[in-house]
Amino acid sequence: MTEPKPVAAPDAVTAPWWEATAEGRLLVQRCSTCDHHQHYPRAICTACGSTDLGFIDASGRGTVYSHTTVRRAPHPAFTPPYVVAMVRLEEGPVLLTNIVGCPPEDVRCDLPVRVTWEDLPDGRKLPLFEPLEG
Repeated sequence: MTEPKPVAAPDAVTAPWWEATAEGRLLVQRCSTCDHHQHYPRAICTACGSTDLGFIDASGRGTVYSHTTVRRAPHPAFTPPYVVAMVRLEEGPVLLTNIVGCPPEDVRCDLPVRVTWEDLPDGRKLPLFEPLEG
C-alpha cells in the first residue's frame, strides 16, 4: 500500500481554499483594495499590505513557468520520476505543483496546462496540472 502524501492542514486563512478543492474548484485570493491576485492564501496582500482579501474562482488554465524532474523522491509517497513545476495561472499567480499526464521529457517552459485533481483521503483534493490537448 502506498503511503499518503504529506499535506498541510487547513488553518483560518487557507480553509476556504481547501474547502473549494473538495468541490474541484481552484481559487486564488483577490485584494479588494488593489485588485491584486495571489496564491498561496495569506493574511495580507503581497502587493499593498491590505488585509481586505477574498477568494475568486480561477480558470484552472496556465502555462509552465519553470520545472524540474525529480528522480529521487524525498518521501515514500512520491514515485519518481515526476515533474515539479511552477505554473503561472491566467489570473497571474504562480502555483507550485506537479505536471501529470505526459512523460517528464515532454514538459517545457510555456507549455499550456490545465488543472486536474488528485483525491486526498480526507475529501480534499490536490491541484495538479496536465498539458492542454491539441
